[in-house]
Amino acid sequence: MDKRNLGRTGLQVSPLGFGGAEIGYAGADAATVSELLNSALDAGLNVIDTAECYRDSEELIGAAVSHRRDAYHLFTKCGHNTGFDLPDWDPAMLEQSIERSLKRLRTDRLDLVQLHSCSEALLDQGDVIAVLQRARDAGKTRFIGYSGDRNDAAYAVDSGVFDTLQISINIADQQPLESILPAAAARNMGVIAKRPIANAAWTHAELPENDYSRPYWDRLKALDYDFLRGRDAVATALRFTLSVPGVHTAIVGTTKPARWSQNTAYVEQGPLPAELYRSILERWAAVALDDWTGQT
Repeated sequence: MDKRNLGRTGLQVSPLGFGGAEIGYAGADAATVSELLNSALDAGLNVIDTAECYRDSEELIGAAVSHRRDAYHLFTKCGHNTGFDLPDWDPAMLEQSIERSLKRLRTDRLDLVQLHSCSEALLDQGDVIAVLQRARDAGKTRFIGYSGDRNDAAYAVDSGVFDTLQISINIADQQPLESILPAAAARNMGVIAKRPIANAAWTHAELPENDYSRPYWDRLKALDYDFLRGRDAVATALRFTLSVPGVHTAIVGTTKPARWSQNTAYVEQGPLPAELYRSILERWAAVALDDWTGQT
């Protein structure tokens, strides 16, 4: 896969990255994760993104590929109290969380540490940002970023302190294309697209129980894109996200090793044809409601 420059970080990243949430929440076994990640690295993936709150995701990743540490860029997130006797966003907790992530991931440095859905109010206070800046100054991470949506993400971009932005961008989540991405591009921020296939919500015949998928299911019913009725729906959805100007890499999670090769094949088809890309934008503009904001 051709690499893209992740904004001002200068990191050369694969357009398709691995998201570590699913292996943690689905309880994937170590052998499966090892097969999945090592085959992905062999095929050209060089971005692995996880978080301290994704259950045992960090441990699984560390066990699977820490021996190949120079083959990938390693991103994680912090902010949520998972096992510490301190409240969420407490600066001391964040410091301990970063140290624990290094141990879990079996590495002495991270390429990116991101604040995980931190509110505008906390960002404005400054303490949480200072923790990441100290971690960077100490060599524990090369860059610092923000992961989140809506006004919180806009504030993070406008603050000018973050090297990267991770935000929801997909066929059912297009509001950031005009409201946030231009400002991120103006600051030469690296942009990481999360949920790039809208949780494949259209594949459910009925309203899904999963809270993450439900808003997208509702939106896609209203949007009623023609391509969702074809067999190339996933490919089109993923290629749409990677065709958005300013997006550098899209994070996709899976517990199935074969799924990685399928997604790679989709990405290698290149950007969507201009007419199809434009039709998806136009359908969103015609149908989307004002409250169809980014889904954290």
